[in-house]
Amino acid sequence: MFRTVLIANRGEIALRVARACRELGIRVAVVYSTEDTDSEVVRYADEAVRIGPGAAQASYLSIPAVIEAARRTGADAIHPGYGFLSENADFAEVCAAEGITFIGPPPEVMEALGDKSTCRALMADAGLPLLPGTLDPVSSSREAEALAAEIGFPVVVKAVAGGGGRGIGVAYGADEFPAVYRETRRHAAAVFGDGRVYLERYLQSARHVEIQVLADRYGNVIHLGERDCSVQRRHQKLIEEAPAPGLDQEVLAAMAEHAVQGAKAAGYVGAGTFEFLYDGSGRFYFMEVNCRIQVEHPVTELVTGIDLVHEQLWVAAGHPLRIGQQDIAPRGCAVECRINAEDVDREFTPTPGVIDELALPSGPFVRVDTHVRRGSRISVFYDPLLAKVTVWAPDRELALARMGRALDEVRVDGKGMRTTAGFLRSVVDSDEFSTARHDTGLVGRLLEPGPAARGTQDLGPAQVKPPNAS
Repeated sequence: MFRTVLIANRGEIALRVARACRELGIRVAVVYSTEDTDSEVVRYADEAVRIGPGAAQASYLSIPAVIEAARRTGADAIHPGYGFLSENADFAEVCAAEGITFIGPPPEVMEALGDKSTCRALMADAGLPLLPGTLDPVSSSREAEALAAEIGFPVVVKAVAGGGGRGIGVAYGADEFPAVYRETRRHAAAVFGDGRVYLERYLQSARHVEIQVLADRYGNVIHLGERDCSVQRRHQKLIEEAPAPGLDQEVLAAMAEHAVQGAKAAGYVGAGTFEFLYDGSGRFYFMEVNCRIQVEHPVTELVTGIDLVHEQLWVAAGHPLRIGQQDIAPRGCAVECRINAEDVDREFTPTPGVIDELALPSGPFVRVDTHVRRGSRISVFYDPLLAKVTVWAPDRELALARMGRALDEVRVDGKGMRTTAGFLRSVVDSDEFSTARHDTGLVGRLLEPGPAARGTQDLGPAQVKPPNAS
């Protein structure tokens, strides 16, 4: 096993990885920006190295700065968490050149799967079902318009280098396609440094289901069941759960089989996730592979009893998988809600600020992954995730009741600060979600009635309005 692992990330995932390392007797080193000087993980780590200012490009995304921190701390491995450099093949290559183990897939695998166009072609060859669309990036607006008409509207325009719900534009008709195409290319070039895009048929009322896999360097691949991530806003997840409720078991088994098949075809190593769309009629389609630990991994951990970060570290250290498919026996139901510092009434606009008062839920079978405390400052530079609240119960009915109780216990107070907790409570209570008839359009439908109705949905006990807020 490793002597020292450098965690190249921040927030709750940095703290979660640090705890896993501590449990395994591994020394913990972390990087941090000037914005995170007073963060929980800096306090927790054995050693911390400041690598730059608040802007991620000059700190958490700076490969030279992270590598220098690894040298200074004597780290023999780097855990990238999620986001930032976690799916950067160049970074994985530099780690290898420096003799440092990158905890994730080999760079060539990450490069192939990170390029969504290459990934689609690879998975098509492996026999995974794809939505109608292009396997190669489109080369011109004229070609794109012709292909979109051939695929049929609505069409989704996706950045080849995109991921995590970013770099996606949807055109519902030919008249709006040129503007969506131009805007998605512009956004992709600005955010990912790569303006190439490809096209797919857009499923408007689908379930978003993903399969967690684990693989070692010896060709062994297993899956740990599925997660349902259909509750989203702007293609970004808000609630996740396992198992996926209301779906045919044979379909889910086929999905898992395809994920394992795809991982083997790609030569995957480590923890990864294969994402699919399910159209409600028994058909499902491969979307993409996430080459990292995911935000929603706690729901899989609660139903399987397997610590995914422990297993990541184990296989990255060169060991064969110590878990077989026969050892995976999901039990009960787990649900995760992301508590973000966002104003639902202003289209989920982040509300950075200082937390004056904080209370997070606890009690039986409630897990809270967080990095904040009273006095923490939520920075404008980073994702506004405050905490992940995950509950487990023997069945879904009790899990939802437990989640409702947990969300009611959330109290976050700070000048100008809002959270998503109250809105998430309204989602959990909604008839569509509680009866598992929901899909990726649920959030939009709940917000459709207008500001007055949205206000009613947001006024759960967890949506605390600071007394001096406007």
